[in-house]
Amino acid sequence: MKDFWEQRYSEKGWAYGTEPNQFLSTQTARLKPGMKALVAGDGEGRNGVWLAQLGLDVLSVDYSAAGLRKARELAIAKGTRVNTECVDLTQWRWPVAAFDVVVAVYLHFSPDVRATMHRAMLQALKPGGVLILEAFNKNQLQYKSGGPAAGAMLYSSDELRADFSGAKIEFLEDTVAQLNEGKYHVGPGAVLRLVLTNLGGR
Repeated sequence: MKDFWEQRYSEKGWAYGTEPNQFLSTQTARLKPGMKALVAGDGEGRNGVWLAQLGLDVLSVDYSAAGLRKARELAIAKGTRVNTECVDLTQWRWPVAAFDVVVAVYLHFSPDVRATMHRAMLQALKPGGVLILEAFNKNQLQYKSGGPAAGAMLYSSDELRADFSGAKIEFLEDTVAQLNEGKYHVGPGAVLRLVLTNLGGR
């Protein structure tokens, strides 16, 4: 898969555009300048750069070096900066209680590591920190707007509730959205949208 993403992000232009994910952009009320944000699987940086433009201190991580090069280019073009780290998230030593915000947009893990990775995201949050997630749900196989071709890589509401048990779910929606994100996410898409608060230490 790493070769796949290196190739995709080495193509001319930005695979998923340069604007933030639509759902993420509706969450500005939760985002304050100076917050520390982790964007997991940020690819070419559209979401991390947008957060940095809002004044957040952003770490964008991805295992595509080509993607992160574009993230840094995009940050310069937008007059801001992001910190980047090229890592395999399944092998990464995830920080603990380090971030006010964790963002995961279309970051799909195989079933054998999905729950572990989602718990790592939750544990990376400070007490009271917020996770914002959008992913394709099981119905996405009906559509041609992107996402994993394997149904096992798609998520359900019940799986997310289980993976993030103990956190306070602020918002969880299972819907069909009209996607317009670069050339690879276009048209109706079956998505899950989640916002939760880490209650750890409270």
